Amino acid sequence: MNDTASSVASSGAAPGALPDGDARRKLRRWRAVKDYFARYSVGTFGVSVIIALGLIFVYLFSEVAPMLRPASMSVENRFPAPGGIDTETSYVTVNRHLELAVRYTTDRRVVFFLPESGEVTHEVDLPLPADAEVTAFTFAEPRTEIVAYGLSDGRALVARHEYNERFSPTGRQYRPAVFYPVADGDDPLTVVDAAGRSIAAIGLQRGAGGVSIAAALDDGTLRLVRFEERTSFMTGEVTVRRIVHDLPGLPQGAQATRILLDITGAHMLVGDDRGFLHYFDIRRPERASLVHSKRVIRGQDAEVTALDYLLGTVAIIVGGSDGSVVQFMLVRDDDNVNQITFIREFRSHAAPVTKIKPEYIRKGFATADERGVVQIHYSTSNRTVARERVGDSPLPVIGFAARANALIAVDDSEQFTYASVRNPHPEVSVGALWGPVWYEGRSQPEFVWQSSSATDEFEPKFSMVPLTLGTVKAAFYAMLFAMPLAILGAIYSAYFMSPKMRGLVKPSIEVMEALPTVILGFLAGLWLAPFVEGHLPAVFSILLLMPLFMIVTAYVWTTALAPLVRRLVPPGWEGAILIPVVLVTGWFCVSLSPFIELWFFNGDMRQWLTDVGITYDQRNALVVGMAMGFAVIPTIYSITEDAVFNVPKHLTQGSLALGATPWQTVTKVVLLTASPGIFSAIMIGFGRAVGETMIVLMATGNSPVMNFNIFEGMRTLSANIAVEIGETAVGGTHYRILFLAALVLFVLTFVLNTAAELVRDRLRKRYSSL
Repeated sequence: MNDTASSVASSGAAPGALPDGDARRKLRRWRAVKDYFARYSVGTFGVSVIIALGLIFVYLFSEVAPMLRPASMSVENRFPAPGGIDTETSYVTVNRHLELAVRYTTDRRVVFFLPESGEVTHEVDLPLPADAEVTAFTFAEPRTEIVAYGLSDGRALVARHEYNERFSPTGRQYRPAVFYPVADGDDPLTVVDAAGRSIAAIGLQRGAGGVSIAAALDDGTLRLVRFEERTSFMTGEVTVRRIVHDLPGLPQGAQATRILLDITGAHMLVGDDRGFLHYFDIRRPERASLVHSKRVIRGQDAEVTALDYLLGTVAIIVGGSDGSVVQFMLVRDDDNVNQITFIREFRSHAAPVTKIKPEYIRKGFATADERGVVQIHYSTSNRTVARERVGDSPLPVIGFAARANALIAVDDSEQFTYASVRNPHPEVSVGALWGPVWYEGRSQPEFVWQSSSATDEFEPKFSMVPLTLGTVKAAFYAMLFAMPLAILGAIYSAYFMSPKMRGLVKPSIEVMEALPTVILGFLAGLWLAPFVEGHLPAVFSILLLMPLFMIVTAYVWTTALAPLVRRLVPPGWEGAILIPVVLVTGWFCVSLSPFIELWFFNGDMRQWLTDVGITYDQRNALVVGMAMGFAVIPTIYSITEDAVFNVPKHLTQGSLALGATPWQTVTKVVLLTASPGIFSAIMIGFGRAVGETMIVLMATGNSPVMNFNIFEGMRTLSANIAVEIGETAVGGTHYRILFLAALVLFVLTFVLNTAAELVRDRLRKRYSSL
């Protein structure tokens, strides 16, 4: 017997017997290892997810952060005026490579020099007559690089400098020269007044049609000289026709001090010695008229001391003797007449403004005052981005480099100050991104996103409000479509549907989530949008008649049919009866659509909407709501269905046992218990809708409009990033603002999810006692 027991012990425990002590210890150790590994691996991966999200935020912020750095201006060198300090500087500018600068002087010379040292490289004598004095000077838009001298004998000289850059093995080489674009044969001078009256003020501009010169003579007469260029279609030969027009004069007693011409040749602005700005319509010079006069300096005793156009010759910057810096524009009134209109005011100087200098390629400008202070401003963002004292004397002349990365200031003793400028992102401010901005060509402040255009003088519009509103709009209509279908469908399938039917329906709906959104967007844009446009009455008929016919069918099924007929359909399969109802109702509404249009909408519902003032776009929020709602339904349905199905059975059985009907049990017990899960489903679905890209990209028209009209499209943050990221210059303002859009989207979804988690936790605690 003992031998038998020993043999059993040595051969191991019999099947089904408890393990001995050593085996149990090994099992516990192995279980402890697995528990340890599971606990720390889950924790590690959970922390890794948090770290990954944090790194995403850090990366996005690192791309946005450079926009937050302030601009700077620092003095690099000071030197006497190149070419001598015994003559005054009329104009100075620097080329785009900061390797060559040019100075126009009052003693009829053009001096080219090195901007960092002042070393003269070339000099050109202008062909001005010795018996005539220079009485006026002006320059056109900086990118044209043309200037004009007005003379005491009624003539003018228009000059254009060229750097003539070329490359060589040793670096860039320059052969600067000066040309005369309106020369009359061998004579570079042009006659403004044949009677020889002195030119008191002169304006110059070059547009698509040629060069225009406007002059105020010493007796107050205003005259316009146009050099119209015509290019032969057959030979390409350019012919120039000179036309002289006399213009209406200024109001009695006003004397012109500055004349501005725009690049379209339609508008002329004249500043006078009394602080007024006068607008002339010169589209037809032979019928030119003084349209509007406005005092542009607020102080009663203040005067206009500086006046200039910004890039594009739309915005006018006015500097006053009181140090004010103000922007005006021509804005059409209710009678469609342009009026000089105040737009915005910038940081003032503590001394009278002496000079305004616009940038070459942006809507920025610099101002100088009598105390040697230079300020750099940007129009769209309404910012004064930099301020620097470059001397102690008045600064009558300042000049930007072509890329606005350097600046030369000239004081009244002809001392030059060369300063480097770092101002990469002046377009960005809280107001420009999130507030209404009065853009050029607009009649009022607006929220606009328009990042590019076909013209060099375009004003970028980077308002994030239309994109954010478009994101919310698309998500709202998608959830409006998806929530009722997904939640009610989930409640029915989890609580009322038979297990076998549920086993067919639930996987089928969840498989829908695997459909590529690019396919849904493709179908929505190319099939659904035209179908909805052609069957608008059917869409709204389905929304009204489908629920009605379902209720009627349910009423007939429960009350009108005999119990014997109802027994033919097993319990939990009643939902299948609605399949033919849905199909027949949809067919009926589509077939009835043309007749509804004839009866109620004069044969065309879309045209009827237009006639009553409702804009209709083919790719609109209605289409996006249906397409994106279709994509969101599986997410909301699956989570809601699991939440409802997992409600403890003892709660529902107890409710039924106490006499509650199934519907009362659903509304009073099931929904309350499952509410945290249902809320989570809604928020996850909303997050999915907010971040959706391809459907809204292909089915909305991508127009960044500011409304909630269901018949108009929108542009969302995610779609905007997808559309424009490939067009941007890396490191540019547009590029970084797109990263800001991504950061806004990231923060928006993070805040929504955090808020949802807090609400879900509160609901769970509230109903956990049920």
